[in-house]
Amino acid sequence: MSVAVSVATDGVRVAVARARVEALVRGVLRAERVTDALISVAFMSPGAIARLNRVHLGHRGPTDVIAFAHTGGAVTIGDVYVCPDVARRNAALWGIGVREELSRVIVHGVLHVLGYDHPQDEEARIGSPMWRRQEALVRRLVPGRTRSAA
Repeated sequence: MSVAVSVATDGVRVAVARARVEALVRGVLRAERVTDALISVAFMSPGAIARLNRVHLGHRGPTDVIAFAHTGGAVTIGDVYVCPDVARRNAALWGIGVREELSRVIVHGVLHVLGYDHPQDEEARIGSPMWRRQEALVRRLVPGRTRSAA
């Protein structure tokens, strides 16, 4: 098994330790039976992720997580971009801890790298197979979680 996880904060304040981020990524990969992977997780400012969102997805404004999979081989390769400020706002909106919400969006991003997808509509997204898998992994990997769906 060869799994490499890179975590970059680039001056962005993050409420989750690097070791915890790595453990979450590895936990998702293990649960999905992925044995060879290179995954990077980069924490970004709202402005930086808004630019990424506009340029690559055609959406306006910042979002909590964006993920890209690089296909074409036996090794799973992907990049997960997380905006802690958006996750912090969402956590406050839903009345949960920021660490829990950051953990959730990391799991969400890794699932996207692995090929999972969901409808864009918020109501349909919550009932999607990806969302159900995400929440099952959050239950398993995130101690003390308080939310099962948003």
